Amino acid sequence: MEKYEIKLKDITLPLYSLNTIIIGSGAASLSAAVNLVEMGQSDIAIVTDQWGGGTSNNTGSDKQTYYKLSLAGEMADSPRDMAKDLFNGGCMHGDIALCEAQNSVQAFLNLVRLGVPFPHDRYGAFVGYKTDHDPRQRATSAGPLTSHLMFAALAREVRAKNIPLFDQHQIIGLLTDENSNQKKVIGALALNKKRLQEDNFGLVVFNARNVILGTGGPAGIYKTSVYPESQLGSSGLAFEIGAIGNNLTEWQYGLASIKFRWNLSGTYQQVIPRYVSTDPAGGDEREFLNDYFPDMGTLATAIFLKGYQWPFDPRKVMNYGSSLIDILVYQETVINGRRVFLDFQRNPSGAGVLEDFSFDLLGAEAYTYLEKSGALFGTPIERLSKMNQPAIDLYRTHGIDISREYLEIAVCAQHNNGGLKGNIWWESNIQHLFPVGEVNGTHGVYRPGGSALNSGQVGALRAALFISKRYNQPPADRDNFLDLVLPQLEQKYEKVKQAVNSNTNDESFHSNVRDEIQQRMSEAGAHIRSLEKIQQATTEAWALYGRLKTNISVTSVQELPMLFRNMDLCLTHAIYLEAMLEYLTKDGKSRGSYLVMEPSGDKPCAQLGDHWKFSLTETDALMNQKILEISLDKNGRVNKDWVEIRPIPDEDIWFENVWNEYLKDNIVK
Repeated sequence: MEKYEIKLKDITLPLYSLNTIIIGSGAASLSAAVNLVEMGQSDIAIVTDQWGGGTSNNTGSDKQTYYKLSLAGEMADSPRDMAKDLFNGGCMHGDIALCEAQNSVQAFLNLVRLGVPFPHDRYGAFVGYKTDHDPRQRATSAGPLTSHLMFAALAREVRAKNIPLFDQHQIIGLLTDENSNQKKVIGALALNKKRLQEDNFGLVVFNARNVILGTGGPAGIYKTSVYPESQLGSSGLAFEIGAIGNNLTEWQYGLASIKFRWNLSGTYQQVIPRYVSTDPAGGDEREFLNDYFPDMGTLATAIFLKGYQWPFDPRKVMNYGSSLIDILVYQETVINGRRVFLDFQRNPSGAGVLEDFSFDLLGAEAYTYLEKSGALFGTPIERLSKMNQPAIDLYRTHGIDISREYLEIAVCAQHNNGGLKGNIWWESNIQHLFPVGEVNGTHGVYRPGGSALNSGQVGALRAALFISKRYNQPPADRDNFLDLVLPQLEQKYEKVKQAVNSNTNDESFHSNVRDEIQQRMSEAGAHIRSLEKIQQATTEAWALYGRLKTNISVTSVQELPMLFRNMDLCLTHAIYLEAMLEYLTKDGKSRGSYLVMEPSGDKPCAQLGDHWKFSLTETDALMNQKILEISLDKNGRVNKDWVEIRPIPDEDIWFENVWNEYLKDNIVK
């Protein structure tokens, strides 16, 4: 890495030239950095807004899952079988599914090598269990903090390899070369948040042959969210330069605690806690689920199954399925303005409406599971202590004792299955730009639980391999680089100066913008959607983006990071709403993890109003046969294209043929 100083109008900026910058410091980003060095490319640096501030280091569940090929027991498995299961989730390209399956063992064992404590037996078998949408017991876990342990192990390796780190550096623009046939990313502009007071406002320029974008999903666009508050996302950086997004309609939503943001899946539900609601002040407590279920056995079994079937799924609503609970929680909180809690101290009661809880009332699956777990006794907290004590300890470390207090919950945004488009090497349509981790939209409609962690590691591995083999040249020399990017740098600098010199006195402006974006997405673009609301929300989103572009203002230079973050989030939520609008105008219906209101559909249950009617998207519908790609052209117009889903490739795995191609270095292309 070489450092220079450059003149930009009336200021001097630092310029760093190197082969690759990795934006973000989550598990995918760190894995990409480690893999690059191990593959011989050490001219790299990590540039991050906040070291360890992303989802990887700050999230989990009762037993956070990592999905990979089965490596134990008698159940047969193969990479192609795993690829089929990924592909069959819908709207996932087959070649991507095959890459994620084929490379899962290598990625997983690399984490084991680095010290992530995935459990194995005395013979070395990495045992597994079944997760949602998984037929083969491919799931494994290192406990509630699996992704945190991954981050910690990879962070140790980053330090051991002395990989340069630019912390507190927020990227505010990707720099491109548009003079060739295909647009290329050739660097980035950042704000050094520790030097905002300086004459150059802390601006830092990176000249890079490659950019790996590992900034996570756009968590900041939702108000009701289980993402850590430090995780916001930076997808707008890529949309701004014309990167294509795909499957942007597809998210996962599920029940989560809101005082401390945490997924309430798995054991938290399998111990069958009591669901209660109160008025805003905490009074008028009642077990509201009793009004909608026909008997306690059906209700308690649905709560248990919520552990297996944690993401909201419209296919699991009818006939008193587990996802009916999500609808009822949403109705109680958003529509009725009440608060909902889980109570682990007492078993559910019929409250005079249904009979009281008894193990004998449970369905066979729930009863057998609890019986085999030695948990057919006591209260939910006693069962949870028997089955998963770390799940209790986790909340205690955050000042919440669920053995003594209620746990407030909501239906929250949890994971973006869609995101930026990438090929089998995780390269975007913008050449030399590699989105890895959740920001890359490899997943389709449904995905096995834990496959996101595998995808992030595989994507990091694939991007590093391609860069080390094909994009390993030094960056452009300083003068040629500046010739290409000077107008882009000047444009961003003018925005910074305009914002700082506007002398606004409205200290609440940026927080109000963020609130507006998040409120709009949680009300219109979350797990309950309608064409009317999406149309209105899309219009409002673009109107807000227009105001932000023309009325840039901050009360002090310390607000510059928030200004650019809000611009990024505003553009992102407008494009996501455009994708949702396109889906609904093409007669898209309920699927994945969202329900689309439809007057001609069916009600989830008799006790709910007619406005809850919905139907599922037909198998042969356009949106189940093609993938929606969306992007901005150079004039800021939205392009939408429904593309064919690529099938799983037929591989030539004859050893001599593959070996011959490998020796000729024809594999990476």
